Amino acid sequence: MFFGALKELNGFEKLLWGISVLIVSGAFFLSGGGDRLTLIASLIGVTALIFVSKGMVLGQALTVVFAVFYGVVSYYFHYYGEMITYLGMTAPIALAAVISWARHPYEGTKQVEVAMISGKTGLVVLIMSLVVSSGAYFLLKRLGNANLVLSTVSVFTSFAASSLTFLRSPYYAVGYCANDGILIGLWVLASLEEPSYVPMIFCFVMFFFNDLYGFFSWRRLRSDQGGEKMNREE
Repeated sequence: MFFGALKELNGFEKLLWGISVLIVSGAFFLSGGGDRLTLIASLIGVTALIFVSKGMVLGQALTVVFAVFYGVVSYYFHYYGEMITYLGMTAPIALAAVISWARHPYEGTKQVEVAMISGKTGLVVLIMSLVVSSGAYFLLKRLGNANLVLSTVSVFTSFAASSLTFLRSPYYAVGYCANDGILIGLWVLASLEEPSYVPMIFCFVMFFFNDLYGFFSWRRLRSDQGGEKMNREE
């Protein structure tokens, strides 16, 4: 399945994936090759994103696996917000997205049918994200979470992005780009205390570029599937 899916990528997508793997791996070995879980999580993550940007269900399946590994890495550095977010929210939503995407292929292809969400749905996502992140703030404060404010913002952006991914909206990528920026900051702070976490910085830098590409890729998918008129909610 994996190698078959790789053949579906165009030249630029293969190049982006290859560069992402090289940079993440290079950062790991140059930093001393410490925690192998960070390398595994990073490699699974950048691989998941290239398939998500292509609108392929495999990307969401790999996101579930990435969330588990990333949750464990976050636990070790006391980033309980990240652990709770990815194990308790991102992984379950990604699993639900696997089912949703599998049920909505575009005309028999391996790509998901892109959906346009209404303003009402977007407002619901915003309100739910605020509620979840507000609750997370007090929970994380009680747990003694490192870098509390950034972690709380990360919960907000991650919940919004995960929800938009489940809803098959191209704007999932905007949410994840914002989340990537927050996570780069979090892991820079973590790496100042423990250099073995440096690969996580490069992981999320490459996540940012992959998610940025995902936004443009999904806009192209939307155009190919019928433009602004298709799949619009009433």
